[in-house]
Amino acid sequence: MSSRIRVVVAKPGLDGHDRGAKVVARALRDAGMEVVYTGLHQTPEQIVETAIQEDADAVGLSVLSGAHMTLFRRVLELLGERDARDIVVFGGGIIPNGDIPELEKLGVAKIFTPGATTQAIVEWVRENVAQPVA
Repeated sequence: MSSRIRVVVAKPGLDGHDRGAKVVARALRDAGMEVVYTGLHQTPEQIVETAIQEDADAVGLSVLSGAHMTLFRRVLELLGERDARDIVVFGGGIIPNGDIPELEKLGVAKIFTPGATTQAIVEWVRENVAQPVA
């Protein structure tokens, strides 16, 4: 069994821009993590199902569409319903600073705003996502 951190990187909703998500997925992979990229237009249900099937340690959501409050909330609700609250949820995109405290109250561990470096994201995941036991 692998002891590497497993991260699902997902693009929920109707947003069609995935360059940032792919850059982050590649940076995490290059840092030695196992990464599953779900592709565009995923529903929260599909994302949670993938996270559980892949035994993910974390889910990173990229949201540029403005629907971040609804999408993050639903992913967290579904993880709770599936008894998978141990999966760390983080994300980024075009998210107003004023919405970040509310997302954190919902249970989002970290929001990266535009300009965050891939190095900062990799370091945050290493420091905040539990390393699985081999």
